[in-house]
Amino acid sequence: MKKLLLSPRYRALWPYLLLAGALLLLAVFAPWLTPQDPYVQDLSISLQPPGGDHLLGTDRYGRDLLSRVIAGSQTTLCASLLLLVFIAVVGSVIGIFCGYRGGWADTFLMRLSDVFLAFPEMVFAIAVAGVLGGGLIQAALALALIGWPKYARLARGLVLTIRTAPYMEAARMAGCSTLTILWQHVTPNVAGPILVTAALNVGTIIMELAGLSFLGLGAMPPTAEWGAMMNNGRSMLQTAPWIILGPGVAIFVSVAIFNLLGDKLRDVLDVRRK
Repeated sequence: MKKLLLSPRYRALWPYLLLAGALLLLAVFAPWLTPQDPYVQDLSISLQPPGGDHLLGTDRYGRDLLSRVIAGSQTTLCASLLLLVFIAVVGSVIGIFCGYRGGWADTFLMRLSDVFLAFPEMVFAIAVAGVLGGGLIQAALALALIGWPKYARLARGLVLTIRTAPYMEAARMAGCSTLTILWQHVTPNVAGPILVTAALNVGTIIMELAGLSFLGLGAMPPTAEWGAMMNNGRSMLQTAPWIILGPGVAIFVSVAIFNLLGDKLRDVLDVRRK
């Protein structure tokens, strides 16, 4: 295993894993890494440009923007990753069940997924989040509702390709239970493509969650969240552009890192690559 991970093929993956890990560590330890309290207001230093004690400046309420960007990483990244794990697991379980068992449940769930896939993701998420009311949890529920069919379809298609494979028939003839077959033979064949799809989808989830917050349907003030911070500074784009610069760059860097990680992970796990 050690030689495999240090092989040239896997070695190219490590820089992106380290960058993604650094982002996650920043999010986890954000409360201890902020130079100042991200929620303390001081109107005497409102809209202060970058420099001095405030490297990224202050917002209209005099809050330190660097501290809020760091604190916002915990809200945005942790919420996005937890949402992605939930969507991937639920969607994959539904897809594996439908692909392996078939029948009326397969027909019903796949037609239901067709209904969700018929709508543009962000438009549907805005509508659902608007009905549920503003809030980070409501925004996450809206994205989860529209996100699971992608993984269900992928997992179902993978299961259909291996359901009649010789080793699957051999496992059934050997008397293996359904749970054993699903765990030992189906899940390993499905996990790779699902993992790659999830890695490529992290950036999309981050942008969608930040987008809902930007529209006022996600995190509510005074919560430090990158999309909400950009919404707070959009009216002062010409007079105080540094307000949206910090969270905007944070979103760009995070999405870029996870997209690059997903691309490299796809190259590494692609069985057709020589």
